[in-house]
Amino acid sequence: MSFDGIQDRRGSAVVRTALVIGGGVAGPVTALALRRAGITATVYEAYPTAADGVGAWLALAPNGLAALRTIGADKAVEALGQPVPGMVMADGAGHRFAAFDGFAELPPTLAMPRAALYRALTDHAADQGISFRYGKRLVGAEETPDGVTARFSDGTSATADLLVGADGIRSTVRTLIDPRAPEPEYGGVLSFGGYATDSGVDAEPGTMYFAFGRTFIGYWRGPDGRLIWFAGLPTDTPPEPAGMARVPSAEWLAELRAAFAGHVPGERLLHHTDPDLLMAVGRMERMPSVPHWHRGRMVLVGDAAHAPSSSSGQGASLAIESAVELARCLRDLPTPGEAFTAYVGLRRERVEAIGRNAAAANEVKAGKADLGAAAAFPTPEQMLRPLHFHRIDWEETVTGGRR
Repeated sequence: MSFDGIQDRRGSAVVRTALVIGGGVAGPVTALALRRAGITATVYEAYPTAADGVGAWLALAPNGLAALRTIGADKAVEALGQPVPGMVMADGAGHRFAAFDGFAELPPTLAMPRAALYRALTDHAADQGISFRYGKRLVGAEETPDGVTARFSDGTSATADLLVGADGIRSTVRTLIDPRAPEPEYGGVLSFGGYATDSGVDAEPGTMYFAFGRTFIGYWRGPDGRLIWFAGLPTDTPPEPAGMARVPSAEWLAELRAAFAGHVPGERLLHHTDPDLLMAVGRMERMPSVPHWHRGRMVLVGDAAHAPSSSSGQGASLAIESAVELARCLRDLPTPGEAFTAYVGLRRERVEAIGRNAAAANEVKAGKADLGAAAAFPTPEQMLRPLHFHRIDWEETVTGGRR
């Protein structure tokens, strides 16, 4: 495999270098996938250091792990995660209406701290020769027929054949591609997480529990025996992130306890949570359909293009998938424009369907839609099968926008 530039089917080098803007989950994975496709990529991160200690917990689903495997990064994260293949769904009165033990033929979903995933992917990418530049906040970009130059707030610049926006739900690259691009959409819920000790709530190891009602809480048993929970606080008037951070944890916990009074098992979980361990994650948001994922030599990947909200359990996995598909398209198609068009064709339908389903779940969590009869909902197996069994065949040649 050549790493001196992508070779098209006629043997001429098309793309050799890329600037990847953003050092979260999508950034290192994109750089690794491009490297396997023959493109040298450098990651530019706005913050002065890696994202250690940032964020709460996330799920890495089997499809995300499979996509990591195509670029040799799966082993770097497998040891970080706690296997949670099972799922139980119940109402706020404690009545179970669905359960699922996971797919026997697939590896389990892994729950892990978001910061641990960041660090593992960054360290693995660095070990593979990917360069990272910190303190590089993008402020603009100019294209020429042969390349694109990124300008950073510290007065420096960098030039490459392509620029990839892996800079998250508040993407600067998205606004450079399309100044009229939509903003993130608030889902009606503030997200929180925490740890409950000696709550008396039953939870089988390896099972994720979802308890709906006028409010929602999910939880699972952590490796140390504590229950790790995530909950939504419905509100139509969410504070800005800075305002949310100024509210003491004890006040947020008191508000959550009031909202979950009488909720099974939310009331007990919150009663046994130390306010010092409360995580005020922020507004639950998603990206509505983004009309333009690319322009010229710039393209979006991950949350910058298709953040589905945490209700999907697929945010990290979809970002990883998109990074791999983008690299395949650039490897196989003769121009960046054709590659980007094919990439969007391969990804848009899947990610937007998942985003719409997550938005519907947010409506339930915000108390704006009824959970309804269990029979009206697909079973967990039906919901998860098209998500978890999705696979990308790296060896398959991309010839157009759909498989």
